[in-house]
Amino acid sequence: MPKTKVMDLTEDPTPVPSPAATAHRWLSVGRSAATDPRLAGEIAARAALTGASPRLLMVFCSALRDPRAVLAGIRAVGAGVPLIGCSSRAVIGPAGPIEDGVVVVALGGPGFSVVTAAADGANGQQRAAGATVAMTAGLVEDRPHQVLVLLTDGLRSGQEEILAGAYSVVGASVPLLGGSSSPHYPTEPRTFQLHGDEVLTGSVVGASIASDGPLGVALRHGWREVGEPMIVTKSTGGDVFTLDDRPALSAYLQRLDAPPEAYTDPATFSNFAQSRPIGIRRRSGVEVRGVSSPALLRDGLLCSSGEVPEGCLVWPMVGDEESVLAAATDACRDAVEALGGQPPLGLVAFDCESRGRFLGPEGTGREFARMTGQAGGAPVAGMYTWGEIGRTRGINGFHNQTLVVLAVA
Repeated sequence: MPKTKVMDLTEDPTPVPSPAATAHRWLSVGRSAATDPRLAGEIAARAALTGASPRLLMVFCSALRDPRAVLAGIRAVGAGVPLIGCSSRAVIGPAGPIEDGVVVVALGGPGFSVVTAAADGANGQQRAAGATVAMTAGLVEDRPHQVLVLLTDGLRSGQEEILAGAYSVVGASVPLLGGSSSPHYPTEPRTFQLHGDEVLTGSVVGASIASDGPLGVALRHGWREVGEPMIVTKSTGGDVFTLDDRPALSAYLQRLDAPPEAYTDPATFSNFAQSRPIGIRRRSGVEVRGVSSPALLRDGLLCSSGEVPEGCLVWPMVGDEESVLAAATDACRDAVEALGGQPPLGLVAFDCESRGRFLGPEGTGREFARMTGQAGGAPVAGMYTWGEIGRTRGINGFHNQTLVVLAVA
């Protein structure tokens, strides 16, 4: 991920509000890379809080930072404002991606209503945690437009269970979006979530946002299917043992004409698979799963951080930098078009960390330019995730190597 060089800011940077903001609904973004974590939180929060009646703070914080110090700085400026947030390998601010910084997105004005919640999402409690947080949808003030933002722990399994729990409460009536917190591996192999005045781990935090104005949710990935589908004939969770009753690893590599070294050398396999995920056929479309394999490539196993159900159809997928960048353009355009002609106040992006690694520093800069090109001058902010949440139709909604965008009017 790119590391933008910035000064150790001791004064507030220029706030980045939306040109479409009004007293009724507004969105502003602040960011800071100040060395002191408390100061960074304070600077970012002060820059974001540009209007009256703030309703929500969304905080995206580098996993390298002390989250308690960052939160203390934010609360010195925005005490009492509902808050959700999490760690990220890199954050997206008004000037683009930055590896070591803090970004705060503020929503405000009487045109928004927000209710937040947090729940323990440890193994065995994922579905209950998703349901608990989703109950905020029934507590928020009734308005014409609503979404549920979910931030989860990327180091925990069972992400689909979290979404199943949320879906059991809200059904198809409320779009789900968000992502899984990511560490700064291997420098800082931890994640954290933020809710109110608390720093949490292993948790699900979320916010139901209801608005008088439209809220657009869109997602794209930029990968294309290769050949005919294969049947997952044996799998457990995200571990795929056989495809079409053949060892999954060799079936996947043969379909993609992989070099011989990819069968035996872990580094070659990892580099090869980075731009070759698999796609799962769902009723709502294709969900992308990044793939890996045990370090010794033993037993012909393919691994994914998301569930690959036994009996489903999958395709190996391929793409290149241009197709991934085009997906960023398309996702942002789709989200803005969902606003029905109203100008966006801002875009919030949940981008996959593996997309960032695939694009590299220069490519992520170009991706950010694609995003801002669709924003009409409104600010763009977000994070790089270890899994993206985007459900606008169907039951499932957990993705890898995908970009999910929320446009707010």
